[in-house]
Amino acid sequence: MSTVVVAPDSFKGSASATEVATALAEGWRAERPGDHVLRAPMADGGEGTLDAFEVAVPGAIRHPMRVTGPSGDGVDASWLLLPDGTALVELAETSGLGLLRRPAPHDAHTIGFGQAIAAALDAGATGLLLAIGGSASTDGGSGALTALGARLLDADGRIVPPGNRGLGRLARVDLDGLRPLPPGGARILSDVTSPLLGPSGAAAVFGPQKGATAADVPVLEAGLARFAAVASGAVGDRADVADPAAAGAGAAGGTGFGLMLWGATVSAGAAAVGEAIGLPALVGSADAVLTGEGRFDSQSAAGKVPEYVSGLAAAAGIPAYLAAGSIQAPPAAFAASAELAALSGGVDAAIADPARWAREAGAALARAHTAR
Repeated sequence: MSTVVVAPDSFKGSASATEVATALAEGWRAERPGDHVLRAPMADGGEGTLDAFEVAVPGAIRHPMRVTGPSGDGVDASWLLLPDGTALVELAETSGLGLLRRPAPHDAHTIGFGQAIAAALDAGATGLLLAIGGSASTDGGSGALTALGARLLDADGRIVPPGNRGLGRLARVDLDGLRPLPPGGARILSDVTSPLLGPSGAAAVFGPQKGATAADVPVLEAGLARFAAVASGAVGDRADVADPAAAGAGAAGGTGFGLMLWGATVSAGAAAVGEAIGLPALVGSADAVLTGEGRFDSQSAAGKVPEYVSGLAAAAGIPAYLAAGSIQAPPAAFAASAELAALSGGVDAAIADPARWAREAGAALARAHTAR
């Protein structure tokens, strides 16, 4: 009998990490019913982070609420209170791209994210974990800051509109009313290391994913640059806490930068989530680990869940197995891999029924483990 940890990320747009972990575990058990299979759904700070914590942390309590979504409509969201008093807030739940009926690259905002953070603070949270993947906006986190008490003003002293469009009119950032950090501080969970500005920044790299055209990107870039310049004057000698060139400042349309202005610090998303749910200890006492994501490609080695989990397996001296919707790069760190698209006959078929093909992948990888 083997102890097997199943720790995948979500298959974005197809199945949550919890759903994928359940299906992979079922497939594994079908081939090796005597194994002790532990589900530990993972995330890297994007969609599904809150669900992963809720499953993995005993005593975590979800707090539903209504927030202002990225287009201004009300949306149902929630935040999670952990037993140690830390609150987890996920941007994808409050201000995510999936909440838009249509992309709004200039006007989408992060106000709802800030509202959820404020609600957690009002409830007495002593620390914050801020998962910021999956943003709909390129507002530099300005919407979240306004929900936390900041004021963004134009040259006439009027509040600028939310979203990147408002940043183009920005003349002053007033942080006097900004809520203080909780005693335990705030940690940003993100797998993105991009700076705020430039060819590898928020607008250039991620703007097109949010509906920006080639003509839109320079406008979005200019808005972020103006926000960074004006904000640096607002923080004065604390400007080092919000360096637009810092790794992670460009995460989530620049939300990383906005949260740094508040005083939050950046942590590698997958590693921070793994530590919080106790994954290193689980893997250290296991005989094998199974991980995965929707698309395994050349970027998967840059802090994504499979790379993190395979590193834990290597440190523990156990095999790691990979299940992915599609595999576009050599899975060299894994003892075996299974591609849902290959099992199902195509990407569309895999997306249409991810649970079925994840079960098939789990079974295939269990057979590979038996053959070792």
